Amino acid sequence: MTQFLQYTISGLSTGSIYALVALGLALVYRSTRILHFAHGDITTAGTFFAFMLLGFNFSYWSAFILALLFGAAIAVAFYFVVLIPAQRREATQLGQIILTLGLGLILQGLVARFGGTEPQAFPFPLSDIKLYNFGGLVISQLSLGTFVIGLLASLLFYLLVQKTRIGLAMRATSENLPAAQTMGIPTRSILALSWGLAAVLGVIAGLFLAPALLLDPFFMLEPFLKGFAAAILGGLNSLPGAIVGGLILGVSESLAGGYISIAFKNTFAFLIIILVLLVRPEGLLGTEFKERV
Repeated sequence: MTQFLQYTISGLSTGSIYALVALGLALVYRSTRILHFAHGDITTAGTFFAFMLLGFNFSYWSAFILALLFGAAIAVAFYFVVLIPAQRREATQLGQIILTLGLGLILQGLVARFGGTEPQAFPFPLSDIKLYNFGGLVISQLSLGTFVIGLLASLLFYLLVQKTRIGLAMRATSENLPAAQTMGIPTRSILALSWGLAAVLGVIAGLFLAPALLLDPFFMLEPFLKGFAAAILGGLNSLPGAIVGGLILGVSESLAGGYISIAFKNTFAFLIIILVLLVRPEGLLGTEFKERV
């Protein structure tokens, strides 16, 4: 039983990061119906920006905040400079998705040019070596901090969307854009905010993943794919679903790696996703999207 709980705790820590990535993807999809394939690369750029600031002797927390703002600025600039002009020219949804792929490739090149391609250790105030023992359950300081921050960030974001006027405007815009415009909601600003918030969630995930992984231009590739899978598992148009999907995916991976095989870890998690989607194609908490005209 102790071993099972140990694997579950480890999975929840990883799953909370998957949940942050999935939340960002779900937020953009809910707002614009676009699959945001540059999400992981924006996260990488923000994390490298923090790494560069730390190299200039910035304090960690100032580098942390500036990295969040940097990632949000990239996403918002992309929305205003690229997506809006494309939409004015009646770009198809597939065309807009391709634009996010293009942004991702550009960011990969820039990060490789200015950040280097050699794996680097990311300095962090929480240690992966310092361990805590809770009744026989062992968890590292970094894993505990990751779990707490991941859930806290997810909760605060969910409360922002559900309990504030800005969140109400975001929900109205995602549900019925023409009606929101008629009511005087500044829909473009709200959509830009959605892109910026998605980037902030991603960069938070990147900053907590970087200490556990070596930092390189592609360190977010696998976490992005896992976050994408978690968003689909929970329902791409459901924010609570993204959180639940991330946690389920993290725990499934951990249990499969512990009881079956490390080599089977990823395979088992995606088998669960396939089985769930065969029963509920819209995801665990997702609903079928119906366009309102």
